[in-house]
Amino acid sequence: MYDDAGASAAAGIGAGMMILYFAIVIFMLIVGWKIFTKAGKPGWGCIIPIYNIILMLEITSRPTWWIVLWIFFSPIMSIIFCFDLAKAFGKGTGFGFGMLFLGIIFYPILAFGDAQYVGNN
Repeated sequence: MYDDAGASAAAGIGAGMMILYFAIVIFMLIVGWKIFTKAGKPGWGCIIPIYNIILMLEITSRPTWWIVLWIFFSPIMSIIFCFDLAKAFGKGTGFGFGMLFLGIIFYPILAFGDAQYVGNN
């Protein structure tokens, strides 16, 4: 037979993990909103698919046609984006690596820290 206590514990753990997941997603949406706002773009743009990529390309001073590259080579473009975004906010390559490997820490630092948008001219 089934152990009711074990099933209840598993359900509780599953529910807790789901709540944690949604909390992280909401937090990262707030972080994205803040980054877009700091760069002079509409914050709500971070939640609209495709449009958010276009805004990211504008923030990092990349041409809009790069959206085609983003669609087909998303992992590679995401790596390039980390370094370009760090540069756009006056941060160095080390910060770009931090965004790449520890995004949940470095993106909030970029959003809520004292970094100012300088562009990638």
